[in-house]
Amino acid sequence: MITSMTAFVDTLQAKGRYTFTLTEAIEADERSAVALEAALRRLKQKGRIASPRRSFYVVVPVEYREAGCPPASWFIDDLMRFLGQPYYVGILSAAAIHGAAHQQPMLFQVVTDRPIRPARAGRVRIGFHMGRHVGQAPVVAIQTETGTMRVSTPEATAFDLVRFAPAAGHIGNVVTVLGELAEKIDPQPLAQIADLYALSDVQRLGYLLEHLGEKRLTDPLAEQLQTRRYRPILLAPGKAKGDSPIDPRWRIIPNEKVEVEF
Repeated sequence: MITSMTAFVDTLQAKGRYTFTLTEAIEADERSAVALEAALRRLKQKGRIASPRRSFYVVVPVEYREAGCPPASWFIDDLMRFLGQPYYVGILSAAAIHGAAHQQPMLFQVVTDRPIRPARAGRVRIGFHMGRHVGQAPVVAIQTETGTMRVSTPEATAFDLVRFAPAAGHIGNVVTVLGELAEKIDPQPLAQIADLYALSDVQRLGYLLEHLGEKRLTDPLAEQLQTRRYRPILLAPGKAKGDSPIDPRWRIIPNEKVEVEF
């Protein structure tokens, strides 16, 4: 039996572990539930632990006491395992990990398979987005300070930037990030995973990549698109159609000006 929650947390950190659950705390401390909750509450007040989700705790090392929590990358894999949900780090967070860091996201963006409310601990904020293809989307295991986390590949990230465009900022930001990400994208895998996404996502991505002059990426996408029946769509859904002519290749109605930001 651990003599105190402080000792329990110190032992975990000494072993290189930075997360634990309420169940584990109960197993380690035979005091009453009321006493245990009080001990955990005191540790939170002292900034020794954070709790981004009820019954899930993160150990806060000294260097992150002011921030109130270590980065989400330290615990996202454990958190999603605790929630029992498949996931990958995506959208702007994945783009930044792959080197497209034009604009650091305000929150850590995660894609999972069902709705889940945002998580917050200290200054760390995690936003969740629902995708039906989470289990099929290609991911890479990225080493973190505490283990690994699942991150969408550059190709899957490119599709998510247009699919979750509101979370990625306006069209100008999306195309700017795509421009930085393009050199990491392999055209063959990009075309191969196109079937996972809606036709509109393929059309918009192809249109924006062509705007960037990425012919090596657009040609395979265009070939893949020719095997599917697609109709004219707005570049920016929810905005006025305007009077711009339809792009003949991607059948995009360019109702918003595409400008790369620097």
